[in-house]
Amino acid sequence: MWTADYPWLAADGLAPIRRDYTMADLRPHLAACGVQRTVLVEAGLCQAAETSRFLALAAHTPEIAGVVGWAGLADPDLRAMLARHRSGPGGDCLVGVRDQVQAGPDDLLDQPGVRAGLATVAEAGLVNELVVRASQLPSVARAVAALPDATFVLDHLGKPPFGDLDGWKRLIAPVAACPNVAAKLSGLVTEAGPGWTRAMLRPFVQTALDLFGPDRLMFGSDWPVCEVVATYEEVAAVLTGILGGRPGDIFGRTATRVYRLENQ
Repeated sequence: MWTADYPWLAADGLAPIRRDYTMADLRPHLAACGVQRTVLVEAGLCQAAETSRFLALAAHTPEIAGVVGWAGLADPDLRAMLARHRSGPGGDCLVGVRDQVQAGPDDLLDQPGVRAGLATVAEAGLVNELVVRASQLPSVARAVAALPDATFVLDHLGKPPFGDLDGWKRLIAPVAACPNVAAKLSGLVTEAGPGWTRAMLRPFVQTALDLFGPDRLMFGSDWPVCEVVATYEEVAAVLTGILGGRPGDIFGRTATRVYRLENQ
C-alpha cells in the first residue's frame, strides 16, 4: 500500500513507519478489530500512478471496499484523469478524491481553480475528501457552503490543536453546520502525539458528536500513520471506550452511505 521510499517518510520522527506496507500487514489488524471492509486513502505520494495502483489492488482485494485516490484539484486535466482511472483496472472502486490541501496556504480552497476542481469531483459523483490544518477550516466552511450539492469528508476532525478545544470548536462549528460534510474520527492520537491519553481525546470526540451527530461521523484508523504513536487496535479501543461501544453509524453505516458502498 506504500513503500519505504515515499519521500515524505524521510521526515524526522517517522522511522517507525518507514517501511513497505502490504495487505498482509493489514489483515491481522482488521481481524483483531472485527473490521470486515475498509476504504483505502491516498498516502501522500501525489502521483496518479499511486491511485492506479490502489484501484488495481482493490479490484482483487475483498477487504478494500473503495479507494479515495489522489488528484490535483487545480489540474486542468482533472476531469480526464478521473475518467482514465474509472476506465482502468478497479475503476469502479474509486469513491473519492483527496488532494494534499494541508500543504497549501490557508485560503487554498478559495482559489478559483481549486474550487472548480472540487465541483468537478462532485460532478463525477465522487466524494471530496479534505485533509487540512485547523487554520484552513474557515476556507473549508466557505467551500462546502458554496457547493451544497457536493459531498465532503473532513479527515482527522481538521487536525485539532490539542490544548485549545474552544479555539478549534469555533473553527469547526461552521463546517459542521453544513449538512453535506461528514467527518472522520481519525488521526487524533497522531495529532495529540506521544503520551496521548483517552482524557485528551475525549472532549474533541464529544464535541464532534455534538456538532455532527453520529450519522455524519465515521471511524478512521489512520493506519499505518497511527503506528508512529499507537497500534490500529489501540486506536479502535480508545474510540470504543470514549463512545461507550461501537455505534453502527460511526463504525460502518456513515462510511457506507457517504462513499456509496452499498453495492461494492
